[in-house]
Amino acid sequence: MAKLILLLCFLPSLFLYAQTPNFDFEQRTADGKPTGWNRFGSQLGPFVLDSTIRHSGRYALRLSDNVKGAFQASDWRIPVTFRGKTITLTGYVKTEQTGQEPDAFAGLWLRIDGEAGPIEFDNMQKRGLRGSIDWKAYTITLPLPEQAVMIHVGGLLSGSGTAWFDDFTLMVDGKPFDKAPAKVVKLAKAEIDTVFNQGSGINLTTLTAQQIENLTLLGKIWGFVKYYHPSVADGNHNIDAKLFRIMPAMLKSTSMSQRSDALLKWLSTFGPIPSNRPKQPDTSKAVHKPDLAWLTNGKLLNSALRTQLEAIHLAHRPDKHFYIGMASQVGNPEFKHEVSYRQMQTPDAGYRLLALYRFWNVIQYFFPYKHLIGEDWNNVLTEFVPKFVSANDSLSYRLATLALIGRIHDTHANLWGDRIVRNEYKGTYFAPVQVRFVENQFVVTNFYNDSLGKASGLLRGDVIKSIDNVPTQTLIQQRRLYYPASNEPTRLRDISRDLLMGHASTAKLDIDRDGKPLTLTLKRYKAGQARFNERIDYSSFPKDSCYQLLHPDIGYLFLGNVKADKLPPIMRLFKDTKGLVIDLRCYPSEFVVFSLGKYLTTPTPFVKFTGGSIQNPGLFTWIESLKVGQRGVDNAYKGKVIILVNELTQSQAEYTTMAFQQAPGAVVLGSTTAAADGNVSPFELPGGLRTMISGIGVNYPDGRETQRIGVSVDIEMHPTRKGIQEGRDELLDKAVLLIRDGK
Repeated sequence: MAKLILLLCFLPSLFLYAQTPNFDFEQRTADGKPTGWNRFGSQLGPFVLDSTIRHSGRYALRLSDNVKGAFQASDWRIPVTFRGKTITLTGYVKTEQTGQEPDAFAGLWLRIDGEAGPIEFDNMQKRGLRGSIDWKAYTITLPLPEQAVMIHVGGLLSGSGTAWFDDFTLMVDGKPFDKAPAKVVKLAKAEIDTVFNQGSGINLTTLTAQQIENLTLLGKIWGFVKYYHPSVADGNHNIDAKLFRIMPAMLKSTSMSQRSDALLKWLSTFGPIPSNRPKQPDTSKAVHKPDLAWLTNGKLLNSALRTQLEAIHLAHRPDKHFYIGMASQVGNPEFKHEVSYRQMQTPDAGYRLLALYRFWNVIQYFFPYKHLIGEDWNNVLTEFVPKFVSANDSLSYRLATLALIGRIHDTHANLWGDRIVRNEYKGTYFAPVQVRFVENQFVVTNFYNDSLGKASGLLRGDVIKSIDNVPTQTLIQQRRLYYPASNEPTRLRDISRDLLMGHASTAKLDIDRDGKPLTLTLKRYKAGQARFNERIDYSSFPKDSCYQLLHPDIGYLFLGNVKADKLPPIMRLFKDTKGLVIDLRCYPSEFVVFSLGKYLTTPTPFVKFTGGSIQNPGLFTWIESLKVGQRGVDNAYKGKVIILVNELTQSQAEYTTMAFQQAPGAVVLGSTTAAADGNVSPFELPGGLRTMISGIGVNYPDGRETQRIGVSVDIEMHPTRKGIQEGRDELLDKAVLLIRDGK
């Protein structure tokens, strides 16, 4: 369910709506699909118009599935060109045998996006339809914020069963949305400057050493002006367009003097710097200070240019910034007005450099873990300038971007959902076999489809030695650049998931089976040819329930299915057990840090954060410290607490571990976690590339960091090939021994 919510929340707004929404599903394409509707999900089952079962008219939309844990949804997108206080989605739904497993349901969903991402959301999860229910109207009502820019509506099916949808309506304050008052939009000057929206006019193939130096400096000055200049903060300048106006002069400059003169002239176009300068902040106790030493480098900048840049540095900036904000109550950066230029599948050289500059400066000023990158970030910019210029096809551009993203070592950062990377680099054929990196080798651990997995000839515990005559160790080296991650265990986790993908319907595998070498031909399938249960990738041992008694004296909680409202009776059941195992080798389905944590400890500090600054980009300070636990709680737990973690323990799961390990005598058992904690901050790059970063620094109360390291593990333990062959959960067995015998 966590994956369902994540995808519903971060589904990109890629398409606009037709003039008349196909809310009654009467319009169909030549192949029988509902016109204008899109779909997405973990498993894409039938997405068809049903002419035999419908609420009215000729057709209704039917979603069906027979895979537990799968989900799929339909999606219609509507730009917010209207205003009002509330928006209401109504739709008729009929179901058949839905909700046969925990968390499964059918229903409507409605999401409202602002410039930086989702701001309102409801998918009927807590009131979803289960069982077989005849046609009935259901509604979702959400507030309509002024900052809304896109509405998503649709129907969804989580788990197995069938659901039909028909006759949607969308109302704003009781009126059809297309009859609602028009939204009065006052465009900033930056939004009016669209002269370069179809291309930069910059065409490059190779660069001289002087041009590389010039473009490197331009990227730094451009980013500095973007985040520091008061007039840019006010929205008076399209900073992307301003880049393309100065770039030709940078390419032509043959000396430091000529370059500096061109930059000075360019800076003058931003207008005068306000004379009223604010009191400069005390940075003596800052966690991290802005990296602005280059502003005084006389070898790069002449005296006049240094003086002008220092004036911008010291200028008074407004409280709000056109390109950057900070999320309320959290403090992670929100990147605004970053045009994605989705129409450019292969951006021209100027726009490719814009992508490099945009990403590099996001890290330079707003990445809380820049100090952990492990190399000089300035040198990375110099290195990638020629790489982005030469990446002149759609795949090369994306691979260069992935390689750049990989240099920040953040598992949250990737190119999420990019079809060109998936299809042209990874391949369009999928194997029914799950592989994980165990005991320093790729081991078959499960099947996405039991019958096809068995037909593959592979067995659990088989070691993949080579694919199409390429050793797997060679494949790791070939692919590691394009699998960004905070640490090596997490990178290998992700490489393992894609290891058997490819561009052909078969692959030759050399394997080791209990010391015996074997060769076999693996059959692979295109999307839609077979049904795969990819849910098994997101937890080590998926469970249908969130809790059970392993033994009369040992409780077990699987947070991949946990429900906060079920915790009181669960903890009453577990109250007198000798020990409790909390399985966090998954992503929690709900945020239960405090609702479960109150049973485990009295108020205890477990985390403190660092956050960035709009007024002083690059400055990071301590912003908050939190406690978990509560005194005098009924059913307070007194037994031993064992927490299971591994490379699947990521982000919220790591944060949850940090809280629960404050329980008296708690033991964290397992291996290195994904080491990417903190709320994410998404943004887009030219060509519609979607990425994000960890947006706030997450530390233990004593200042210890978790990024790139992972949470503190008390007892290190890994699964073994033998345990996989025998179908045993070795970490869980060890947890039981620790509770029973302390060993």
